[in-house]
Parts: sequence; C-alpha cells; structure tokens
Amino acid sequence: MTASALAHLPPSGPTELLFLLFHGVGQDASTMTPLAQRLAAEYPQAAVVCLNAPDAFEGKGGGWQWFSPVGLTEARRVERVAAALPRFIGIVRAVQQQFHMGWERTALAGFSQGAVMSLEAVQAEPQLAGRVLAFAGRHATPPAHAPHDTTVHLFHGMVDTVIPPGPAIDSAERLVALGGDVTADVLPHIGHELHPALMDKAIEQLRTFLPKKVWREAMSDAPVLSKPASSRDLD
Repeated sequence: MTASALAHLPPSGPTELLFLLFHGVGQDASTMTPLAQRLAAEYPQAAVVCLNAPDAFEGKGGGWQWFSPVGLTEARRVERVAAALPRFIGIVRAVQQQFHMGWERTALAGFSQGAVMSLEAVQAEPQLAGRVLAFAGRHATPPAHAPHDTTVHLFHGMVDTVIPPGPAIDSAERLVALGGDVTADVLPHIGHELHPALMDKAIEQLRTFLPKKVWREAMSDAPVLSKPASSRDLD
C-alpha cells in the first residue's frame, strides 16, 4: 500500500470487495474516514482504501487536488479533468492489482472533486468499477453513453452552493435515457458536505439496488420451458 493511502482491511479471511475513496479538493485521505468506517462496518470482508490526490492544493490550508480549481470555468473543467484522468485510472488499476480484485467487485466513492473524477473515469474507461458512489459531485461533460454494467449512485444536498444539485440531476436523467443503471438522492437542508444522511442513503442503495446485470444473469440462468406450463408442470 502506498504512503498516500489509508486502508481498512478485513480482520481475517479473504478480501471480497474493494472500495476506493477519493476526497474533495484541498482535503486529504483522512476526510473520507467517516464513510470508510461505515463501509467497513457494513462489509467486513471489504478492503476500504482512502487515497490522496497526487498534487498539492493550490489554495490555502494545504491538502491535495486532482486538478486545479484556480480560474475554473466549464471549459477548463473539461480540459483539466481529461488531463488528470489517465493518472487517476492508473491508480485505480494499480490498487486493484495489489488486492487481486476485479473491476466488478470494485466500487469508487468520491466527494466533490473526487466524485467528479470517479464519474468521469467510468465514462472514459470500460470495466473500471462495478459501482460509483458520487457525493456532491457532477460530470465534467454531460454523459454521451452509460457505462456498461456499472451502477452510478448520485448523492447530493439540496442547498449545496459549491456544486449545485442541478447538473447531477441532469446526469441521472441522461443516464436513464441512455439505458444506464443510476440512482439519485437529493436531500433537503444539506449543503456541500459528506453528510451522515447521504452516507445512510449510500448504504441503503448498496444494500437494496439490484443492477440490470444481475437481472440479466438471472434470466439467462432461468430454465426455459418448451411448452406452456400446466398445473401438472408445477406439481
């Protein structure tokens, strides 16, 4: 494990899931600890890894960043995210290799800038992760396709003024229209924060949402009747 990561590992037995957590701009891996603790408690056989972004924050107070927030505009966000994506994806792949974990059993969870990077990474890289948990984030570019067999969960505060919920809601509607697996939870009285209520929703979605892939596999495994079923077939 790299020095820039904080990890919660299974107390014993094999690692069955991998959660990679990415902080917001100007923060560090430790700020994702509340979510990491929730995930580790719910999934004791999961490795939960909080990662630092690679570049020093350009603002006040220290911390780290994936891309510069200085002079950020819509066009510059697109350019800067695109430039940062190869390194982000490379880190995800490297940690997956460390844990010998496939993409289907990997989830990316990000807050703010970490959510932006996670959302754009699964758009750019096929089979990178099975799920994305995006807190107070957005796509840099409106998605032109739905990531194949990747479920996207969006969580936002209704009074978030740093990244308003509108773009996330638009992304959810677009992904649904494109045939994707997506949920969107926008909760009142919550601003730009990794709020406990949003984490509660994340655990709920992880526990209850059934991706289309599961339905598809279940249907393909179901027995095919070559004739209409009668009461005798069910005895």
